Amino acid sequence: MKYFSPLLLFIAGWFLLLTTDSFVEIGLVNGLLQLLLFTLVVCIPTWRTGRMSYVDIGWPWGLTLIGVLTWHYSEGDSMRVAVVSMAYIFAGSRMGFGALKMWKMGYLKTEFPRYEYQKRRWQKAGKTNTVLAMQVEAILQGLANASFLAIPAFVIATNPNKGISIFEIIGIAVWCGAFIMESIADMQKLAFLRKMKQLGEKNKVCNVGLWKYSRHPNYFAEWMVWNGLVIAAIPSWLLLYQQESIVIWGLLGVGCLLASRMMYTTLVYYTGAVPSEYYSVQKRPEYKQYQLNTNIFFPGPNKK
Repeated sequence: MKYFSPLLLFIAGWFLLLTTDSFVEIGLVNGLLQLLLFTLVVCIPTWRTGRMSYVDIGWPWGLTLIGVLTWHYSEGDSMRVAVVSMAYIFAGSRMGFGALKMWKMGYLKTEFPRYEYQKRRWQKAGKTNTVLAMQVEAILQGLANASFLAIPAFVIATNPNKGISIFEIIGIAVWCGAFIMESIADMQKLAFLRKMKQLGEKNKVCNVGLWKYSRHPNYFAEWMVWNGLVIAAIPSWLLLYQQESIVIWGLLGVGCLLASRMMYTTLVYYTGAVPSEYYSVQKRPEYKQYQLNTNIFFPGPNKK
């Protein structure tokens, strides 16, 4: 049971969609296609190679799938449906094409450090059957796309109103600002690495630009992208009160909030900052001082 218990929350989230009047069809189709996608792209390659890095291909293309299905199945205002669908398609495809490029260049022939770190966690938890643990992990990622990560898109796309709410304006502004921030952070990191390569410097700590104020500004920005979607979903969720029972309506609101919470946990503890820094401290002599001076996630002034 210790192997399968992490799946229960996500199964409950998918079941929630299947019990609604508004999302039963799109929830069923999305769930089945996500499981098919992850079986072919993640589970089978992971089983054959013993590496979990294929999650980095399956998960973003799963987001793209959510966007495509939202556009096809949703019956809300056409402009609102198009905007939220494109948000998922654009974000998912951007990461998905990057993952395919890494696969083509051979980077997936070795396990990514964050997944090596996850295997260390399993050992400490007494999960000695690594093959089973990897398969459960892959299915968990697919169920996340089938449940909570899809809820903001589905909720927003049910709204038939032509007018735009202040919450939607704020949500779109947060999404756009966070996406720009993430792109800038990535470009600054690449520029720093190129400069260090030209200077012949190895294992230096990137502490320029946004990286002076957060050790992981790209992860923070990715989290804010999801917060923008959650904020934009508020007026559409309020309208669902007229269509769903009070219990289902309340649980859908909780589901939207869980999308934000799950991404925060993932980006900080699960496969994000903490696993990354475990290896950075070993690889980069100056990283411990960087940790003392700079916030791990939320941007802010350097610590004294």
